[in-house]
Amino acid sequence: MRSTAFSHRNLPRLLLQAREAVMGHTRPSLREHALSDQQWRVLRVLGEHGAVETGRVAREAFILGPSLTGVLARMERDGLIARSRDPEDQRRTVVEATARGHQLVTQLSTSIEAHYVWMEEAMGKEKLAQLYQLLDELIALEQP
Repeated sequence: MRSTAFSHRNLPRLLLQAREAVMGHTRPSLREHALSDQQWRVLRVLGEHGAVETGRVAREAFILGPSLTGVLARMERDGLIARSRDPEDQRRTVVEATARGHQLVTQLSTSIEAHYVWMEEAMGKEKLAQLYQLLDELIALEQP
């Protein structure tokens, strides 16, 4: 069997490993509240922006439309979000966190922010800021 020689490390795999390492600290808290990663991403978007059109939720939470439909249906069933028609454009649906959803965002943000503080202390404030800057640059570079 022949192997292919790559001169660069596998960046997508490293980014996935980094994501899993960070999420490894977050998932136990999510599971305590019966939340999936996707549900948390939706709640985080709503916690940051308030009522949001579903297309924006999909983009910011990185959930494809068909999957988002199921995620939102389960979250609505569980009393975490409410959906309504956009008053300015009845063809669009707006999603917002319910009181229960906001409560979960508040509870979870405490432990998540504590983890970021720990990362900042372990890596140093400058390195973490540099990591954010480099990731932002990479994302901008790869945008069509």
